[in-house]
Amino acid sequence: MPGPAEHPAERDRRLLHADLDAFYASVEQRDDPALAGRPTIVGQGVVLAASYEARGRGVRTAMNGREALRLCPDAVVVPPRMKAYSEASAAVFEVFFDTTPEVEALSIDEAFLDVSGLYRSHGAPVQVAERLRERVRREVGLPLSIGVASTKFLAKVASARAKPNGLLQVPVGGELEFLWPLGVRAIWGVGPATERRLAERGVHTVGELAAVPQRTLQSWIGRAAGAQLHALSHNRDPRPVTRRGRRKSIGAQQALGRSRPGRDEAEVLLTGLAERVTRRLRDGNRTARTVELRWRDLDMATHTSSTTLAHPSDDTGEILAAGRRLLAGAWPRIEPNGLGLIGLTVANLSGSEAVQMGLDFSGRDTSALDSTLDAVTERFGSGAITRGSLLGREVAETPVLPDPPEDT
Repeated sequence: MPGPAEHPAERDRRLLHADLDAFYASVEQRDDPALAGRPTIVGQGVVLAASYEARGRGVRTAMNGREALRLCPDAVVVPPRMKAYSEASAAVFEVFFDTTPEVEALSIDEAFLDVSGLYRSHGAPVQVAERLRERVRREVGLPLSIGVASTKFLAKVASARAKPNGLLQVPVGGELEFLWPLGVRAIWGVGPATERRLAERGVHTVGELAAVPQRTLQSWIGRAAGAQLHALSHNRDPRPVTRRGRRKSIGAQQALGRSRPGRDEAEVLLTGLAERVTRRLRDGNRTARTVELRWRDLDMATHTSSTTLAHPSDDTGEILAAGRRLLAGAWPRIEPNGLGLIGLTVANLSGSEAVQMGLDFSGRDTSALDSTLDAVTERFGSGAITRGSLLGREVAETPVLPDPPEDT
């Protein structure tokens, strides 16, 4: 019979790992009742997400769309709606932060929550988890799986085993009894290659891994990896839940492969990036003072160039103009080595209360076109109007984590 975890202080912590199930696909099924219970694939050329009905037929994220339909010919394929996913994520995180300020976002669809101090006000951790799942289902309409444990590592393992739409608590004192029978792939950092190397030495379960002396394990797979796997196999994970502050920068990028775009094409790509970045600035009521251009050449070397604006701004035309100046200055360095990726980031962020109130003390010269584009986008969404240079181009959006509440 396994003994208790080796760090008693960790057993006083009760952490949740909350993970939205098949997030993109679940949002689509929520918003279109005709998709309920049907295999649903988000993304056409490449699978961005698959519902559990489609996963049961072998469809996986990042799979080629044709292969996915071969495995599941009756699947419904829908285009991604990134704005809908961002809004759903923001609504879920509102529930998280309303439960506890100790929230660590891992991505738009999963987070750790520390509920150790909520016994008196909210009840036992498993009760907190049950209410959290119910609120997300009722208020946002999405399924949520939660693992409850004494460490972040074990809570994440538990939530994976609770899927789909389940709750699993690892009892205090029963951590190793739960963990040791699992296969070694349950451990963070164990992929197919490490799994094969361990199997060659007769190690298949976490319990068998825990029995291997740390120095021996390090001789097999390396010093750092061996130390990490040995610690996790004994549920030693002292990392606290770390609250994320408001983001310090906002960026967007576009990978280009080996197409070697010219200067004009690079400017068109930069226009799309500027629109994405400034839309996110305005959505978050933020302004920026620094504009940074980032690019990667075909030799995979990454470079940056930045400039400081005369005043904080969320204006697309102004930030795009700064980006174009940076691109012009960098082009003699870019052209000989090719352009494999281009990115635009704004930093030195601050609130934009003056912009919200319609006040402008900057004296900036904003063109009527840029103001019209920004205003229409704000009111009707990014698909309502676009610049001519972007017509016919698919601009890939990526949902982003919402900023935490100001008072957390």
